[in-house]
Amino acid sequence: MRSLPYFCRGQVVRGFGRGSKQLGIPTANFPEQVVDSLPADVSTGIYYGWASVGSGDVHKMVVSIGWNPYYKNMKKSMETHIMHTFKEDFYGEILNVAIVGYLRPEKNFDSLGFLSPFLNGEIEKVKKVNMVDIFSLQV
Repeated sequence: MRSLPYFCRGQVVRGFGRGSKQLGIPTANFPEQVVDSLPADVSTGIYYGWASVGSGDVHKMVVSIGWNPYYKNMKKSMETHIMHTFKEDFYGEILNVAIVGYLRPEKNFDSLGFLSPFLNGEIEKVKKVNMVDIFSLQV
């Protein structure tokens, strides 16, 4: 796995529409060009760090990089869940992400009934981390 932190930036595009609708976990999606330009040594999996939209505030985030085995994606994606409630969609805005830690590799789930609570548990874990201690979250 690549040395962290890793920084990326790109325009927010429409994703598969599953994060908010099926999981209740909205995500901001990078375009294919950003995902395709990730260094080869960035492993697929779930990461955490910081994100900002446009010139807005910086918030904690969790990002999935990979093929999302449950959904059997044919293209690698990078879906960022920002731990902040936005008043409106921000498609077309610039998303800035600083990935500072790795939570786990991608894994498959038998159903949404297992996937959604698991993802919410990971988000809660990252929410509780003190900014000073975020580098010690490695599991």
